[in-house]
Amino acid sequence: MDEFENRVSRLIALALEEDIGDGDITTNAVISTGDLLTGRVFAKQDGRIAGLKIVDMLYAQFFKDISIVFKCKDGERVKNGQKILEISGPGRVLLSTERLVLNILQRMSGIATKTNTFVEKITGTKAVILDTRKTAPGLRLLDKMAVRLGGGTNHRMGLFDSYLIKENHIEGAGGLAEAVRRVRASNAAGRSVEVEVRTIPELQEALAVQVDMILLDNMSRETMKKAVELTAGRVPLEASGNVTLENVREVAETGVDFISVGALTHSVQALDLSLIIERT
Repeated sequence: MDEFENRVSRLIALALEEDIGDGDITTNAVISTGDLLTGRVFAKQDGRIAGLKIVDMLYAQFFKDISIVFKCKDGERVKNGQKILEISGPGRVLLSTERLVLNILQRMSGIATKTNTFVEKITGTKAVILDTRKTAPGLRLLDKMAVRLGGGTNHRMGLFDSYLIKENHIEGAGGLAEAVRRVRASNAAGRSVEVEVRTIPELQEALAVQVDMILLDNMSRETMKKAVELTAGRVPLEASGNVTLENVREVAETGVDFISVGALTHSVQALDLSLIIERT
């Protein structure tokens, strides 16, 4: 089992403990041990499906007597009424895991659907849609997986895999150049270094110290265009702050390389799915 599977397994175990605890008292009272049931998940709206791999891991690792057949693939576009998957096996297991299965699929599919909408909005530009760390605590691995399935790109997974020197770091260090100097002094692993800037003078300072990437924080479209012209391709530029579906195309057309969108994961609208149970 690789690190991804290990982390997902821990997450699923916590979710099962949270929801089932020492037993699903309603299901155990109503459904007999030997009862076999079949469940079918349907889409109730159009969107992008995500989370099938996680559902597969749930049953493969924790309930091996369940049979599951997927009717589509992760990342696929689905239509209202389309069958997503079919599961069959002990009724107690199906009913006890019903909510967890739907929670996984609905949240991840909602993220994938929103991400894909942003990606399609900037078709024809060079910009790439990035996610952020604005994820539900404990669910970042799944949230960011859903972004990828929607056609977006993950920024950093956490505070450990690349440097991002932000406004408060710069203030704490006494200046942008000093913050970069301190980072480079500790960067034995050679991780990438990105700096957040808010103005053209700050951009010029960041260019002077030759960082790997520059984040343009809450800049107007005109200022972004000036930043792109001034940078002239020397350093990749990331636009961030108040990006919406209504303005993302305008942001992309300034010429920036990346656009980070916190709303992909911090304001999730679940894709509407339904799980129907029948006796086998």
